[in-house]
Amino acid sequence: MASSHLLNSSSFLSKSSSLSPYHHRHPRAAIVCAATPSITSPPVLPPSVPPPGLSFSAKYVPFNSISTNTPTAEAYSLDDVVYRSRDGGLLDVQHDMDALKQYDGDYWKTLFDSRVGTTKWPYGSGVWSKKEWVLPEIDDEDIVSAFEGNSNLFWAERFGKKILGMNDLWVKHCGISHTGSFKDLGMTVLVSQVNRLRKMNSPLVGVGCASTGDTSAALSAYCAAAGIPSIVFLPANKISMAQLVQPIANGAFVLSIDTDFDGCMKLIRQITTELPIYLANSLNSLRLEGQKTAAIEILQQFDWEVPDWVIVPGGNLGNIYAFYKGFKMCQELGLVDRIPRLVCAQAQNANPLFQYYNSGWKEFSPVTAKTTFASAIQIGDPVSIDRAVYALKKSNGIVEEATEEELMDAMALADSTGMFICPHTGVALSALMKLRGNGIIGPNDRTVVVSTAHGLKFTQAKIDYHSGAIEEMECRYSNPPVSVKADFGLVMDELKKFLSERR
Repeated sequence: MASSHLLNSSSFLSKSSSLSPYHHRHPRAAIVCAATPSITSPPVLPPSVPPPGLSFSAKYVPFNSISTNTPTAEAYSLDDVVYRSRDGGLLDVQHDMDALKQYDGDYWKTLFDSRVGTTKWPYGSGVWSKKEWVLPEIDDEDIVSAFEGNSNLFWAERFGKKILGMNDLWVKHCGISHTGSFKDLGMTVLVSQVNRLRKMNSPLVGVGCASTGDTSAALSAYCAAAGIPSIVFLPANKISMAQLVQPIANGAFVLSIDTDFDGCMKLIRQITTELPIYLANSLNSLRLEGQKTAAIEILQQFDWEVPDWVIVPGGNLGNIYAFYKGFKMCQELGLVDRIPRLVCAQAQNANPLFQYYNSGWKEFSPVTAKTTFASAIQIGDPVSIDRAVYALKKSNGIVEEATEEELMDAMALADSTGMFICPHTGVALSALMKLRGNGIIGPNDRTVVVSTAHGLKFTQAKIDYHSGAIEEMECRYSNPPVSVKADFGLVMDELKKFLSERR
């Protein structure tokens, strides 16, 4: 049954769980099972012993010092409220790798595996189970968490075999999360740090973001849990009602602004320079520290085997870098010996990275994003463009795009095989279909498609597709209901017709 291919179907696990959420069925081998780690006794760790007094730390450094491998004296504490380097460039969180390397790869694998399923605060979270690699200096009592992460890694057997002739296709369902998107992974880190700063008597009065929907949902929920005011700038009439209602329900102060996401982003950046409001967009590199744990989790769910490809939808482009960073840390710290090739998938209506890639990385030009059903990636001037390019170059990566019809058809096809995905995942699946079609991705390549949000946030798009209500779109895989009168004979006729077509 399909449920046997779900890896960790719940974000919240109890002490009574009898199965490890990391049991999974390998399509190329027999079922592999590991003993469930005890949550009532300390983990049995490798005999690696750290030097006395060893502690872990992290700091902000200019991203260009990392991308150019240039030493710099410029650095900031994570307790500083700072988003840009002195020259206006991006910042990145840099960990003390020498301290982390005092433990070997087997130590970290055993430690992380031992925390799966625990109810011990905060390590039951898929993010905070990697606390030493995320925000090592925060006190446990300052952490704001909904035990996010630990999301399903679904063997998409039927879609892979039927549609693509692939035997080893997986979908990482990051949208099966507290607020229904991968943004929870980063927001738990950012809001936890704000919670810490406010307890340190920082003058911060709240946290603000520009959003195409999912960021605002995550921000408002985590701020509500911590009792911190949240402020949300949304582009008017450009997100789904399901996305809009989330920040409203969680008590955020919502401004619906007559502009697009890029306009909202410009405004929130101006506002946060004038008021003590903490910026929550991915310009703030803290969020990426949480998002990178999804990459570590994929490796963990494959028993620390590295997939060949990982495909990520891209809009503001922080997530593709976060995945690279998670994989790269695992390689540098000896958990794995290589990283997968990354693919960033963009909607054709908002594709500045794709155009840049197709130019041979000659010159980046922002675009005016057009309306797309993949509304969360409807971004024409992405903040993390430099991060994304670095990640793709370092991973021998590829950028692909999908038209509106292609992404909606891919979404419908995936749903017809038992999934219920968002349009953004449709973009990623469409990219996979193209790369599989031209032979770049092989039939036996282990491939992971990252699903970024829950399909229930985009029911109107699905309704429009299956009712054939989208102009200039064939909707070739639509499945509308059949209207029939309450008559036995007529019902039998329709059933016989349905069954005969499927023989």
